[in-house]
Amino acid sequence: MDTLSYKTVSANKNTVEKDWIVVDANGKVLGRLISQVAAILRGKHKASFTPHVDCGDNVIVINAEKVRLTGNKLQKKEYIWHTGYPGGQRRRTAIEQMEKDPTRIIENAVRGMLPKNRLGRAIFRNLYVYVGDEHPHAAQQPKELDLKA
Repeated sequence: MDTLSYKTVSANKNTVEKDWIVVDANGKVLGRLISQVAAILRGKHKASFTPHVDCGDNVIVINAEKVRLTGNKLQKKEYIWHTGYPGGQRRRTAIEQMEKDPTRIIENAVRGMLPKNRLGRAIFRNLYVYVGDEHPHAAQQPKELDLKA
């Protein structure tokens, strides 16, 4: 076989194989967890990674309320948004956000690590974050992923 005849294969929407992966956030540090989740969502762990195609896996994050923030981040980190009305800038600390909706902390961190274009928005739809260790995706037979390995 002629080794010079190998061609680089570029994935497209029809040839991508998407798996379902469950990640347990219990006791994990937020940034370290999210950087690995973002890489899996993007598909960078696959040999057929193509930068302009959504070739990543679907990721289910459970136990979102048990994620850890190091240092003073629970008290000092602020989530800022604008309502769209004059004087409508709002702030919430991380501890207030954890009490209100802990899934938003993980979603916000993942969104910040994805591309800021329509591909990033499409990839973000493959993320599912839940409080507690129950999720409604048992029919997809997701694989448990140990992030330590």
